[in-house]
Amino acid sequence: MPVVTLTTEWKPDDIYNGIIKGKLSRMCPGIVIIDNAGSIPPFNISLASFIIRNTYNNYPKGSVHIICVHSEAGKDQEYLIVSARDHFFIGTDNGIFNLILNSEPDDAVRIDHEGDPDELEIFARAASDIISGKKPYELGTKITSIAERVPLRATIDKDVIIGSIIFIDSYGNAISNITREVFYRVFENKGFRIQIQSNKNYTEQISRRYSDVPVGDMLAKFNQIDLLEISINGADVSELLGLNVGSVVRIDLAHKAAAPNKLF
Repeated sequence: MPVVTLTTEWKPDDIYNGIIKGKLSRMCPGIVIIDNAGSIPPFNISLASFIIRNTYNNYPKGSVHIICVHSEAGKDQEYLIVSARDHFFIGTDNGIFNLILNSEPDDAVRIDHEGDPDELEIFARAASDIISGKKPYELGTKITSIAERVPLRATIDKDVIIGSIIFIDSYGNAISNITREVFYRVFENKGFRIQIQSNKNYTEQISRRYSDVPVGDMLAKFNQIDLLEISINGADVSELLGLNVGSVVRIDLAHKAAAPNKLF
């Protein structure tokens, strides 16, 4: 059964959660509403798109994903329903749809709302209409293009990959924008050194589990979304190494050097 998910800037006790959930429940009784992610830093489209891109396809086909992140409509930013890969996305045409899909959508419709300034009413009504069986083209005007933003990707040179941290999870693990495919395209059958922040913090192996290294040692592994993750077994790597979104991850050919120091 399709569901409605919410990805928002709101804290759990924010009044807007109750408003939109109340509207959805009133307009479409029995609707299943799931908090996909909340408390996203205000206006952080990059983080919101990362979360939605890596979560939406775990929901049933036909699900509707409401996005309330930097979502106030403006002169050149309309409210849209975007359909792609058997899912529907409702939000503002601020570039986030392009970052989520990294491709052209199957369809994009500008929601007809007759000047109604109540964003939550507009989003809730569109979502409940879709869940009830209406098609996007019945709810607005089809458009031929959506706003674009260029995603931050790792760069590749001869025997070098330079990426950056794009997400810190609840355990302090630092997730980079270096994909498994990019890594092995450059370093398959080659020795390598993965450095984070400086050449003092590095590893020369890919682990499968956190427990593959002793407690306190740094490790690198590909997580379940196939991105290179930097961690410390038993500790918060972001805190111990001062990592933030944007911290640099560099991978070079391996050099002869002493093993990395134990970090605690």
